[in-house]
Amino acid sequence: MILGIGIDVVHVFRLKRWEKIPGLLQRFFHEDELRIALPRGEAGILSLAARFAAKEVFGKALGTGLHGFPLKEIAVMNDELGKPHFSLYGRAQEALEKLGGTAVFVSLSHERDNALAMVVIEGD
Repeated sequence: MILGIGIDVVHVFRLKRWEKIPGLLQRFFHEDELRIALPRGEAGILSLAARFAAKEVFGKALGTGLHGFPLKEIAVMNDELGKPHFSLYGRAQEALEKLGGTAVFVSLSHERDNALAMVVIEGD
């Protein structure tokens, strides 16, 4: 059963500004996301913008917003075929369990100025 769904868009320029502020990306992104994205330059910033959209929409799909857990407790990673998936830690994982969620599906897209994400949360 679908417990939550959402979509969000992020302007890539926002992440380009954040990149220039020391420590800001580390506040919002899991270390694994940054380790993979930052060496990729412009493509990495596009990737982080889509991942930030996914984090925001995860809160929308939960129905609680982003209250109660830091965003870096959500890592949006890719499997060996490139399919994105969530890795949740700490209070972010607890928020999903409190909702009764058993699976989270995410789709990402980005092009030049915009990045977007869609999330569906399923439960029993």
